Amino acid sequence: MPHALLVLFKRTRSDGNTIGVRRFSQRRTEGGRKRSIQKGNIPTYEIGTFPRVTKRVFVGPVGIMNNPKSFNSIAGSVQPLEASAVDCFDNTLPSKDVLEIWRNADAVCFDVDSTVCLDEGIDELAEYCGAGKAVAEWTARAMSGSIPFEEALAARLSLFNPSLSQVQDFLEKRPPRISSGIDTLVKKLKDKNTDVYLISGGFRQMINPVAAILGIPLENIYANQLLFGSSGEFLGFDIKEPTSRSGGKATAVQLIRKAQGYKCVVMIGDGATDLEARQPGGADLFICYGGVQLRESVAAKADWLVFNFKDLINTLD
Repeated sequence: MPHALLVLFKRTRSDGNTIGVRRFSQRRTEGGRKRSIQKGNIPTYEIGTFPRVTKRVFVGPVGIMNNPKSFNSIAGSVQPLEASAVDCFDNTLPSKDVLEIWRNADAVCFDVDSTVCLDEGIDELAEYCGAGKAVAEWTARAMSGSIPFEEALAARLSLFNPSLSQVQDFLEKRPPRISSGIDTLVKKLKDKNTDVYLISGGFRQMINPVAAILGIPLENIYANQLLFGSSGEFLGFDIKEPTSRSGGKATAVQLIRKAQGYKCVVMIGDGATDLEARQPGGADLFICYGGVQLRESVAAKADWLVFNFKDLINTLD
């Protein structure tokens, strides 16, 4: 059987700071030969433990296929995160108080893009529609918190105006890639009777299949909704969704907490909008997941910084 090996090479400046990672895929053919294919630059800082296994979700024009093909597992091998990169953060080891909150949470809310999934959904859709680079630049600005989220969302969508048929084709040809360990973590939380939610600035059309794979009820999703006309033309997005604007994830957590009467809620994500959820009446704890994208300004303010979901799984025992 042919198999593939993912190899990442860091690019650094003269001062030693990482400015990007170049990715190569080394595939062994049936004849035993190796072939390396350059995959391009990944716009990130450091990558900790890169997800080694991905699962593919097959989605039809309306929903998940009744009989999807078997999932393919892809193994990745990367250099471990350098100690110097971790040493600049003082929150990679949780305090007793942080562990107490984590272990006793009534509900855990997950960001989706670059957390539950390996990709930024809107960036992938834009790339499929021919506007990937321009949209990715806006995404980076939005996730860093440098511009209002609603402004960034509207600007990104206006660059490619996806039609309903384009979204359907995208979902069929590029199913979402799930982060390694997230399925185990969600199962363990559910076994502890901890409720799990997905709170995202992404779109329900792309998140519903992920929720189905993880066994998360659709009513536990707070995300944006793309709007289309009778002919499938793009009309915009539903501005009534709380996650369509800055502070929306905080609002969503507050709504969840009030409606369910939770005493302790945890938010896990990688971006500034996830960090915003930690406030009075919202999340009691913010865990920054840096396994896909490490946003230094967000990571530095987190209660706990992790690079692998195993760290969260193991501490639930």
